[in-house]
Amino acid sequence: MIKSLLRKILIFLRLNITKNLAYDRMSRELIQRYVRSSDNCVDVGAHKGEILDYFTKQAPQGKHLAFEPIPQFYTDLKSRWGNRVEVYPFALSDISGKSEFQWVKNAPAYSGLKHRKYAVQNPEIETINVEMRRLDDFQNPDRRIRFIKIDVEGAEFLVLKGAKEILKKDRPFVLFEFGLGASDYYQNTPQELFQFFDALDYALFNLKDVLQG
Repeated sequence: MIKSLLRKILIFLRLNITKNLAYDRMSRELIQRYVRSSDNCVDVGAHKGEILDYFTKQAPQGKHLAFEPIPQFYTDLKSRWGNRVEVYPFALSDISGKSEFQWVKNAPAYSGLKHRKYAVQNPEIETINVEMRRLDDFQNPDRRIRFIKIDVEGAEFLVLKGAKEILKKDRPFVLFEFGLGASDYYQNTPQELFQFFDALDYALFNLKDVLQG
């Protein structure tokens, strides 16, 4: 609780003492700039709900979706949001089915579909079985998606490929990470990512550059 409160204070004061704090602050600024009160948003890899909380505050009239496969976090999110947000215990990908999932219990932010290098000593890993779904499986003609945030420790491109129809139809803003140390464990290349978005007539921008205009 104290750690969470301190994090919120540092973000509010714009004190970027870590890269993660800078990323969180810029993410919130992006949402504030582009999400309107009645917009619908999707949080993929909702974790403890920090961005989901901001979605609901920025767009209180929106119909939001959240996906979190770690049982403890899913249960907490479901209990907290009730019927106000559609919370699902699925790992999103480009196919539907079952998969093993690496839950890093002493550093849950590093959890994901694949075992990878972790920036924590002695990672405590429990392999659990999860259900995989495509975001396109949750299309609703009465719900146009305005903003999608994806944070799934390297599997972001899989999520994007499983959301291709929504990207084509709804044209949402998409906030995601793609970098060494995570995405490369899925054998994805920057060229593939650019080709994917180019085919959809999307433009890619660095988060900092977007906020600077």
